[in-house]
Amino acid sequence: MGTATQTAGISPLVTIERVHAARAIAGELGADLLVLTPGSDLRYLTGYHAHAMERLTALAVPRVGEPFLVVPRLEAPMVDASPAGGLGLDVLAWDETDDPFALLAGAATARLGSAPVRVAVGARTWAEHALGVARALPGSALELASPVVDRLRMVKTPAEVEELAAAGAAIDRVHARMADMLRVGRTEAAVGADIAAAILEEGHVAVDFTIVGSGPNGASPHHELSDRTIGAGDVVVVDIGGMTATGYRSDCTRTYVVGGAVPPDVAEWYAVLQAAQAAATAAVRPGVTAEQIDAAARAVIDDAGWGEHFIHRTGHGIGLDTHEAPYIVAGNGIPLEPGMAFSVEPGIYLAGRCGARIEDIVVCTDDGVRTLNDGPRELVELAG
Repeated sequence: MGTATQTAGISPLVTIERVHAARAIAGELGADLLVLTPGSDLRYLTGYHAHAMERLTALAVPRVGEPFLVVPRLEAPMVDASPAGGLGLDVLAWDETDDPFALLAGAATARLGSAPVRVAVGARTWAEHALGVARALPGSALELASPVVDRLRMVKTPAEVEELAAAGAAIDRVHARMADMLRVGRTEAAVGADIAAAILEEGHVAVDFTIVGSGPNGASPHHELSDRTIGAGDVVVVDIGGMTATGYRSDCTRTYVVGGAVPPDVAEWYAVLQAAQAAATAAVRPGVTAEQIDAAARAVIDDAGWGEHFIHRTGHGIGLDTHEAPYIVAGNGIPLEPGMAFSVEPGIYLAGRCGARIEDIVVCTDDGVRTLNDGPRELVELAG
């Protein structure tokens, strides 16, 4: 049986107004009931960082009537100790021999006056929980809650932006220490272990990922750590991120050359990448669409003849998840709004040789863009 560390009292990041806003959007979209189980959506709305397990924990938000939490009785004290404990939510605690799905269905039906027909569940709800809700409400149709919660989560409050800024500054400090870790003769795995320790030392409470792609491994954007030994002159992609105590994430990529000068041809195409990243960042402002930001980066790389080597979207939203809406990709016509936070991370990848990526977290402001990472974006030469 696991537990989740909570912060007593109500955080300024979490208010009951968030739950009420979710209820209003659900009603607008025609959903009768919103059901959110442990994960970032539940944490966003209530501040409760619940442990995901076979026992049902769920926030239920009916279209009318008061929202409520269904929790195992043995975890009810944790709800009280979390920010959720100060929100005034009804907490329905269930015992080991109870049917929590029947409890949830009955309480929702009582509030609505009839059984809900359209039930929106979190995108990352465990299948056994989603199916349990469906069985308890046999006349219902399940759909995703993403259209509801994404509308809220995409636009960060000033307090959330400052949490992301603190996370960004912390990961910048890790990159600033790279000369002490990234050296010729060390393996990617050894460097990754040092980076993970530094992520915690610099203010995160958890390490989300450490990508150290040296030489040909850098051409794989999501390369995992290997036993490859870093050689003199290797181009190395370092993409790292973690979680802060409040749940907000960092994600920043820089590219290095270790123990040698930058090869002239690499310097040439890396300058294209740097220009693309700068162009996409400069394009951020209210009203510009997510796909236009992607196009701004892609046009620079395409025009220079490297387009086939840019093989992923330009960015993703970030907050309580490292990857969340909005996604900065062709086909996403959503207009940017002040408070939207996302990565700008074009890359160029030469299979069998090397790759490079530059990634910052940015926030759309009232009149432009704020960049939350401040480290150098040029190809950094390390003595090795």
